[in-house]
Amino acid sequence: MKLYSIETEFFKLDGGAMFGVVPKSLWQRTNPADERNLCTLTNRLLLIEDGKQLILIDTAIGDKQDDKFFSHYYLHGDASLDRSLAKHGFHRDDITDIILTHLHFDHCGGAIKREDDRLVPAFKNARFWSNEKHWEWAVNPNPREKATFLRENILPIQESGQLHFITEGESFSPNIDIRYAYGHTEAMMLPQIRYQGKTLLYTADLLPTVGHIPLPYVMGYDVRPLTTMDERQDYWQEIVDNDYILFLGHDPANACCTLQHTEKGIRLKETFRFEDIFS
Repeated sequence: MKLYSIETEFFKLDGGAMFGVVPKSLWQRTNPADERNLCTLTNRLLLIEDGKQLILIDTAIGDKQDDKFFSHYYLHGDASLDRSLAKHGFHRDDITDIILTHLHFDHCGGAIKREDDRLVPAFKNARFWSNEKHWEWAVNPNPREKATFLRENILPIQESGQLHFITEGESFSPNIDIRYAYGHTEAMMLPQIRYQGKTLLYTADLLPTVGHIPLPYVMGYDVRPLTTMDERQDYWQEIVDNDYILFLGHDPANACCTLQHTEKGIRLKETFRFEDIFS
């Protein structure tokens, strides 16, 4: 097995939305905002080479939306999914499996592309993995999440015949377990990978950045913020007890981190470059 960090675009979201009820005077220490109160984030994906499988976790935003859509998110930077794959000697047609942690546009938008007047899978040889609870939640969205569950990102996956469901409680493979969280959205999947004696947890939006480690630092986007706090408390304790490494998908500066007990509760221990641990 080999692991690769796949860097894609930087983008921006409102700082208040990213930190909910936490005052800006606190969250701006770790996530400084620009003059429009927007924080810079990234989409960092994980690629897993495991035997004959080449597994990509999430697909970032993609490029099929119109200029008006992208004007809200200020995409920037030189990195892209294709360039990052090529850096490691791969092409998107090599991908055999894509695990979609959840179907918010910034995690699944790149799964589908425009081809003339059609919407088709951007990874023609891949199986796309979700779970039934989250799929039903996304295709029948509540008013709060309707703007992020975009039909053009989701329904073409099913129409292509490439959609598959992971059954809750079952492992994805001998080296990959799927954990779940329900505070951010219904049945978000958190891949947990065993590699060279280490455990790596892909935190998705349970922990967007190191600035979100304190339990109350919950995003305004979360549909069940109190559930997120309870889930974090349980996960954080398990992470510290078992010395897990966390993979951060949205942190613009830090790819990985560990946690520790402090007098203020569980806090950041160390941050790492991905290559320093998984070279």
